[in-house]
Amino acid sequence: MARRAELNILLRTLAGLPAIGFVVVGLAWWIAPQFAGTHLRMDLLGGAGLSTQIADLAAFFLTLGGTILIGFVSGNRIWFYPPIMLLGFAIVGRLIAWLAHGAELTIDMIAAEAVVIAILVFNVRAFAKQKACSADALDCAET
Repeated sequence: MARRAELNILLRTLAGLPAIGFVVVGLAWWIAPQFAGTHLRMDLLGGAGLSTQIADLAAFFLTLGGTILIGFVSGNRIWFYPPIMLLGFAIVGRLIAWLAHGAELTIDMIAAEAVVIAILVFNVRAFAKQKACSADALDCAET
């Protein structure tokens, strides 16, 4: 049981760090878009494009981080599914951009997104196991 608790703490920490990072990046899009864009290797657009870039990217990153943090606070694993979907769609979008539109293939960004997805999936499974264990303590005591 102690080993499972330690693993759960590790999984939460591994997911909590990017969650905080996502929130910081989202806020940076509102406060310092040039800084945020530079760190994402992105030129800032102008006019309505800049407005869309700031709004949509802030929303994307704040939703990523916010839903992960809500999942931890509430203890409800359902909150991990939106960031898993957002990151998964981001990976698909990067591949489409590369294959169909001549964009640079950003393997490092795809790998980082895939790692966070994996961490979140492990957290979903851990939350499910934890819930099952609290419902049937005898069964979990043996594993």
